[in-house]
Amino acid sequence: MRSVPCVGDTAFKVTFHGVRGSTPCHGPDTARYGGNTSCVSVEAPGTMPIILDMGTGIRYLGEQYRGRDFKGTALVTHLHWDHVQGVPFFAPMLEQGNELDIYAPVQENGLSVRDAFDSIICPPAFPVTLGLFSGEFRFHELADATFDIGQVRVTSRLVPHIGPTLGYRLECGGSSIAYISDHQQPYDGSLDVPAAVMELAEGVDLLIHDSQYTLAEFEKKYYFGHCTSEFAVGVAMKSRAGRLALFHHDPVRTDDELDSAVRCATAGLEVFAAREGLVVQV
Repeated sequence: MRSVPCVGDTAFKVTFHGVRGSTPCHGPDTARYGGNTSCVSVEAPGTMPIILDMGTGIRYLGEQYRGRDFKGTALVTHLHWDHVQGVPFFAPMLEQGNELDIYAPVQENGLSVRDAFDSIICPPAFPVTLGLFSGEFRFHELADATFDIGQVRVTSRLVPHIGPTLGYRLECGGSSIAYISDHQQPYDGSLDVPAAVMELAEGVDLLIHDSQYTLAEFEKKYYFGHCTSEFAVGVAMKSRAGRLALFHHDPVRTDDELDSAVRCATAGLEVFAAREGLVVQV
């Protein structure tokens, strides 16, 4: 993959706004790492942030742009609730003139991405539809593709999960990030990594990867579409990623347990557990 010129000393500023999977989980045992569902923003010099997923964490990103002009892009991995439930709480879209381009996977049932969002965010599940917002939402259907957002080269690939699900690779200059928030570990106990995942993660500076389950939990929930932190480490090692961010923490996972997961990670690889408010320069 060719790199894209990027102006500035640091290509990417990555901020974690929501790091949980499945459902929000606020409380004393999750206070340090946070309880909001998936949302990460990626900033390249001179551009609005690219938003990776729109779980409840996006509300906090939106507060930074309340009352300001906003013309941004969201790359959504899939349409499970924990990845889109924050959309109606994104404050910039209450303002006329603001714009958000949302890219999401082509749906198996034939619905357009717009119709799929409208079927999720509507009565009786939610009091209003996105069509009532003052800002303009634009929806784009995506599968395996490569395209540019400003200076950033984006590669999307379909990855194993439940329902159509994308992983993303972002490149700018010599810097690269892979975001694979939901990844079905093989049922058979193998550590095989699909070619699409390898393509996204190969040699990246930062791999943000699903690590929802412990080994014991995976034995009971192997068909839920996720993986263990051990499998995430295996993906990072095989792809020669520079750093691994354990992500999509299970709502039952306490702060102390996440500390332990990092301590148990393979030596020779820089591993950290993503937490709300953490900023990483890439």
